[in-house]
Amino acid sequence: MKIVAIVGSIRKDSYNLKLAKYIQKRYQDRFELEILNLRELPFYDQDIEMNPPEVVKNFKQKVASSDAVLWVTPEYNGTIPGVLGNAIDWLSRVDKVMIGKPSWIVGASMGNLGTVKAQLHLRDILFAAGISSPLLPGNEVYVGAVHEKIDETGTLTHAPTVQFLDTVVDHFIDWYTRISK
Repeated sequence: MKIVAIVGSIRKDSYNLKLAKYIQKRYQDRFELEILNLRELPFYDQDIEMNPPEVVKNFKQKVASSDAVLWVTPEYNGTIPGVLGNAIDWLSRVDKVMIGKPSWIVGASMGNLGTVKAQLHLRDILFAAGISSPLLPGNEVYVGAVHEKIDETGTLTHAPTVQFLDTVVDHFIDWYTRISK
């Protein structure tokens, strides 16, 4: 299975990027995970949506050719970051490459609640008509106090969180197998 990860933080030392890289490494024998770069995406602009820059075409093509999308979101001001919303805007227009594409969501923050609010908002957005992405139900991954659970090398060191993530990955693979028949 080929999955693309869309990480809603472009910060070099982002905990969410570290979480995506951890997932990429830990489950490399279960699926291929490519982490997409949002830093180069221009702001969505309807004036150029019919002939977008090459970076947008490549981004959309990678999502279109994947089997599923892993959304990795921080929480900014109680919702998703602007760079993530911008990426979704590009994906939801013209060829609408997300329609029917299975998704799952994880997120990390230094706060105790992880990214609960951002993930709730992201779920609503992913059900919008231009996206219409089926989501893995009931397997929310909110990594709170991430700065205490991930080390400087990006390794998730909190055993209960790792075990829960293992379970969610199993559930996602089983669910994907069932819905893609």
